Order: sequence, then structure tokens, then C-alpha cells
Amino acid sequence: MAWIYLVIAGLLEVIWAYTMKLSDGFTRLSYSSITIVAMIASFGLLSVAMKSLPLGTAYTIWTGIGAVGAFVVGIFVLGEVASPMRILAAVLIVGGLVLMKLST
Repeated sequence: MAWIYLVIAGLLEVIWAYTMKLSDGFTRLSYSSITIVAMIASFGLLSVAMKSLPLGTAYTIWTGIGAVGAFVVGIFVLGEVASPMRILAAVLIVGGLVLMKLST
């Protein structure tokens, strides 16, 4: 169950990162509200997952899901550049996440 909470927490991190971008520096109330609610939920689920997962594993997986998810949203939703170097960096992050999962 901890892994499910951790994945959901990571996905919520992607949501709050995206809506923070849309909040335009917290000047747009609706996106700012979504950002704050998603942040609280993400941190809450991360803390529940950390009850049974090691700190290093849980935090690495959480930030990795957030980083790669935000990267994907940036490319496909916001039209950001998908250069070979950025794609390689994302692939390396995913590789690290897989190794972290296999080590627990």
C-alpha cells in the first residue's frame, strides 16, 4: 500500500508543479488553490508512505516521479523543447528510480 501512496503523491507533485506554473506567481486564485491543495495532499501521502519505506527510497522516488512527470507535462502540454540531452537526463532519472525500487 505504501508504494501506491507514494506513486499518487508523486503524481500530485506533477499536478502542483503544473498548476503553480499556471498560477502566474500565485496571482490566479483558482490555480493557486489547486496548487496548495495538491501540495498538502502530496506531502500527506508521502508522509504516510514513509511510515514503512526508507526515507531515501521514498523521497527519491517521489521527487523522481515529480521531476520526470513535470518534464513530460512541459513538453506535451506547455510545448517546451525536447532536446536529446534533456531526454537523456529524464531517461537517467527513470533508470535511477528503477534501481532504487529494486534495491528495497
